[in-house]
Amino acid sequence: YAFHTPDKLCFILDLMNGGDLHYHLSQHGVFDEQDMRFYAAEVTLGLEHMHRRYIVYRDLKPANILLDEHGHVRISDLGLACDFSKRKPHASVGTHGYMAPEVLSKSTAYDSSADWFSFGCMLYKLLKGHSPFRQHKTRDKHEIDRMTLTMNVELPDTFTNELRTLLEGLLHRDVDKRLGCRGRGADEIKEHAFFRNLDWQLVYMQQCLPPLIPPRGEVNAADAFDIGSFDAEDTKGIKLTESDQ
Repeated sequence: YAFHTPDKLCFILDLMNGGDLHYHLSQHGVFDEQDMRFYAAEVTLGLEHMHRRYIVYRDLKPANILLDEHGHVRISDLGLACDFSKRKPHASVGTHGYMAPEVLSKSTAYDSSADWFSFGCMLYKLLKGHSPFRQHKTRDKHEIDRMTLTMNVELPDTFTNELRTLLEGLLHRDVDKRLGCRGRGADEIKEHAFFRNLDWQLVYMQQCLPPLIPPRGEVNAADAFDIGSFDAEDTKGIKLTESDQ
C-alpha cells in the first residue's frame, strides 16, 4: 500500500512491533536448538517463496528477521534482493560473515545458492551468538572474508547430529554439494532430519507456537531511534478514501 504527498512518496507496511532476532539475541542470549528450529522453519518458507519467483535475497541475518506481535517471522529489508530469472548477478553485496563464497569471488555468477549459505550462517549465530566466520570477535572485513573462503567451520560437540549435518550441508563452499542447491531447492531443507516430525502445513498457517511472544506495550528495540513515526506535517492535507479507512 502506498500514497504520496505533493513532495513525498510514502509506503505503508505491516507493523512489526516484536523487534528483530538480533535484538532478542542481545536481550535474552542464544537460542536452543528447539527454539531455533521454529525460526529456521518460518524463514525457510520465506526463502522458498522468493526463490520460486527467481529472487535471491542476499542479506539474510538476524537483524533482518522481524517478529510480529504474535512472535511470527517476517523477512525485511529487500534492498539488496535481485531478480535472477534472466541473468544471474555477480555483485559482491551483503553483510560480511554471512556472504557466500561465490558472492565474495565477484567473478562468479550465483543465484539462490547464496541465500542458503547465509541461512546456515544465521542459524549458527542464533545458536552461538556470532557468525561462524567472526571468530575471536574480529571486525576486520577482509579477515572475515578470508575465513569464509578458506576456513572449515568447527561445530561444537554439543550440537545434535541432525543439527550438525544441517549446518554442514548449508555451509558447504561447493555450491553443487550445498544443501538447497542440489536441484530441489527448499525441499532439501524441509526434508532434512533436523526438521523430522515438523508439520510444514502448520508452519505455513502460522499454527506453531512461537518460542518468544514479544511483550505488549514495550519498545522491542535497542534504541528509540530505530522506530520512526510520521510527523504531522508529513501527512497534512492527506484525505483518506473510504477504502483507506
